[in-house]
Amino acid sequence: MDCVTILAQAVETTGPEAAEGAVVPIDLFWRQITSLGVLEALTFISFGVVCLFYGWRVFKVLVVINFGLLGLVLGMGITQKIVGLNNQLAGGLIGMGVLAVLSVPLMRWAVCVLGAAAGGILTSGIWYACGLNEQYIWAGGLIGVVAGGMISFIVFKAAVILFASMWGSSLIVSGALALLYIYPKTTQQVESMVFTVRWFLPTVLMIPTMVGIIAQHKFVKGSKEWNL
Repeated sequence: MDCVTILAQAVETTGPEAAEGAVVPIDLFWRQITSLGVLEALTFISFGVVCLFYGWRVFKVLVVINFGLLGLVLGMGITQKIVGLNNQLAGGLIGMGVLAVLSVPLMRWAVCVLGAAAGGILTSGIWYACGLNEQYIWAGGLIGVVAGGMISFIVFKAAVILFASMWGSSLIVSGALALLYIYPKTTQQVESMVFTVRWFLPTVLMIPTMVGIIAQHKFVKGSKEWNL
């Protein structure tokens, strides 16, 4: 099945049928956000602002953190399903250590992977915001992964700016939504927006990302000391 056919089917199945085939775990994301306390939310916002505007300065640290978290998840999953051990934490810590260490000598490749992932998240968000069939959201994400991966290999700085901006935007949005949920007068309104307005979450994620991309691009151009 080619991309044109997938796009045609996605457009045709928008509406009630698409709602029944929802696959994006918005409720899971929302539970993680609403579990944050005030201090955690403020920490997310503070660290997110640093990543959004100065992620290009600390991108190596961000890469190690990202791959460490990925290793933690993979290690716990492998320990539980394949190895069959009950101690998931041990497997997670081993996986975290392995991927975090490997990301240092393979820094350029790791940045390209994160750049491709950020591109996939952006295009998946656009697909979701447009109300297209969620069953084919992987097609929208695949376009971003390919585009982000190609850009990352051609212009390495673009990959750094893209994934750092996305990382910072995600932290800021998570912290801000958590604070709005905690504040009694906005709890119902923000929860209603998250679950009923499809373009809300992608929009609030993309706007800071675009701001970060523009700002970091200017900062990188003005810095003569930044070396990859």
